Amino acid sequence: MDWLQLAQARKEELIQELQQLIQIESVKDENNFSDIMPFGAGPKAALEFMLQKGLEQGMTTKNVDHMAGHIEMGQGKELVGVLCHVDVVPAGDAASWTYPPFEGQVADGKLFGRGAIDDKGPTMAAWLAMKLIHDAKIPLKKRVRMIIGTDEESGFQCVTRYFEKEEMPTIGFAPDADFPLINAEKGIAHLTFSSKEKRSGDEQLLSFYAGSRTNMVPDEATATLKYAEKSTSENFLKYLKENDVEGTFTNNDNGIIIVVKGKSAHAMEPEKGKNAAVYLAKFLQSIVETTQSKSFIEFIVHVFDNDHFGKALDFQFEDAMSGPTTLNPGIVTFNERGASIEVSMRYSVTYPFEEKITKAQALLQHEAFTLDVVSNSVPHYVSEEHELVQTLLQVYRKYSNDYSKPLSTGGGTYARVMKKGVAFGMLFPGELDVAHQADEFVDIDNLIKATAIYAEAIVNLATN
Repeated sequence: MDWLQLAQARKEELIQELQQLIQIESVKDENNFSDIMPFGAGPKAALEFMLQKGLEQGMTTKNVDHMAGHIEMGQGKELVGVLCHVDVVPAGDAASWTYPPFEGQVADGKLFGRGAIDDKGPTMAAWLAMKLIHDAKIPLKKRVRMIIGTDEESGFQCVTRYFEKEEMPTIGFAPDADFPLINAEKGIAHLTFSSKEKRSGDEQLLSFYAGSRTNMVPDEATATLKYAEKSTSENFLKYLKENDVEGTFTNNDNGIIIVVKGKSAHAMEPEKGKNAAVYLAKFLQSIVETTQSKSFIEFIVHVFDNDHFGKALDFQFEDAMSGPTTLNPGIVTFNERGASIEVSMRYSVTYPFEEKITKAQALLQHEAFTLDVVSNSVPHYVSEEHELVQTLLQVYRKYSNDYSKPLSTGGGTYARVMKKGVAFGMLFPGELDVAHQADEFVDIDNLIKATAIYAEAIVNLATN
């Protein structure tokens, strides 16, 4: 079966359905949710869109508490899982986008929009792959189930609920990362550093805010000061130029408002972004004078400036199978209630987590901050020799002629919730990774190639 030719013949169908999905603004809504839309209206609408597509194809569908659902085809006792998600991170500053984030515009062979590569594009490639198999009437020995989540970007509550009620796939993959495939996923911990005291009334720093998600490098940070030297404005403009970042300085009745704009990136690769919170704190280090303000600013600079590895608190660690441990301060707050820094920690597969956390807490005993672990998702690893890995590698190599070894990632995909699952594409080697960034896009030719790869991979997994 020439899956690539079949996928190319349905290129326009693939593009149109992806555009329709991108046009659903499926960002988690923390303020507008209910039992029938547990993560807000957008994620619910995106799930229903996919399930309706399944019904139209005559496949079996199920909605599990409006958190997740599945589309199933084939027969047999064993189950092959294809785990996708239709929720997306916020678009951020709309002015930083060349193309509107929720339209799915096509230009220069690319389709632009939030979710184009994470994970709506790969989801639609896998969905077309299922339709191609279904339409070709390929006899399957196993059931194939696309499992669709709506809370992947902020906690995995969706698949947690799903697998409380539904069976676990025998084997499976998540089309939500890189080719050739990822068989090692780092652990993901949500850490919070909190000030031991509330802000006093005479502090120079009135407030500091940056970021909305721990899994994104914050691209904007805002500080409000009660007072500052007259030369502060001039020094700030000089600082922006020296550090190649943008910002604004405003003096009004509410105080002195300083804004720094950095560059967003995925928390699994914080070095690819410019953390606005850290840049702003570094500027304020020579400005703030009062005790709590100064300790807050100095803590950020000491722990996070020019260091994504947590060396200041002895968090650094790496191994051969998954690489270094990294930290991303994604949500930073200072107000009348005190200070907090929420961090996404991506730690190596063999990382001694409890030992490292305990040591860091001990180092903070005489500091102004405490450390708490809000959540922890342990690392995931499937041996390169496993039949699942070898089958997927064989298919990928056929279409790419690339014999690269399996990869590790600091990102967390649904593969980690399966007993035997890996992340399988669809970012090809050498492609720019624009997930969680402005002007996120998917290359259309690669989208079609991924569709062919997924079709052949599903057939191989479900017929052997």
